[in-house]
Amino acid sequence: MTTPLTPSMSAAIALTASAALLPTLAVLGELRPTWVALAAYAVLCAAVGARSRPSAAPLIGPAAWLFHNGFVEHRHGALDLAAPAAEAVHVLLLTSAALAAALLAAPRGRFPGGHYDLAA
Repeated sequence: MTTPLTPSMSAAIALTASAALLPTLAVLGELRPTWVALAAYAVLCAAVGARSRPSAAPLIGPAAWLFHNGFVEHRHGALDLAAPAAEAVHVLLLTSAALAAALLAAPRGRFPGGHYDLAA
């Protein structure tokens, strides 16, 4: 089994993968605020989260949200918080996807007392 990625490396991979997802969404015609684009970013967060420590989830979710908000919802890299409650739900969804995948992939019994590795 490989060692989980550190939070800083997970954030870098999440930013890079989020940028790489944009051309795929453009080809599919999904560079607009639809459930398909949000689901694609949630799957991306889960994929990065599965290879990361659980403590990296608060970095993975917002990294993906930056690209979703800036390039999918509002185009041309302009971040906008016109609906703060909706954006908070998006960040929470993406962070939850990363955390759930990280917790499911965390090795059991490897840490003292069988606890998850929540340390950075």
